[in-house]
Amino acid sequence: MGRKFGFSWSWRRATGVSSLKNKISRKTGIPLSRSGRQRKVGRALGCCFMMVSGVGLAVGMIVVRTVFY
Repeated sequence: MGRKFGFSWSWRRATGVSSLKNKISRKTGIPLSRSGRQRKVGRALGCCFMMVSGVGLAVGMIVVRTVFY
């Protein structure tokens, strides 16, 4: 690849695609990049993982109880 020495050119920045994506992401609150969406979902699930797993365990126990009793 090599060094750029202070100059870089991007067709996305030149045509305004990057700024349009940034504006859309900021308005909706949802990142348009795949890694950004994965980070957002990971943060959301990280804080409520115990609650989700507890609810899943409770539902599983109810289903097993109704099926096998």
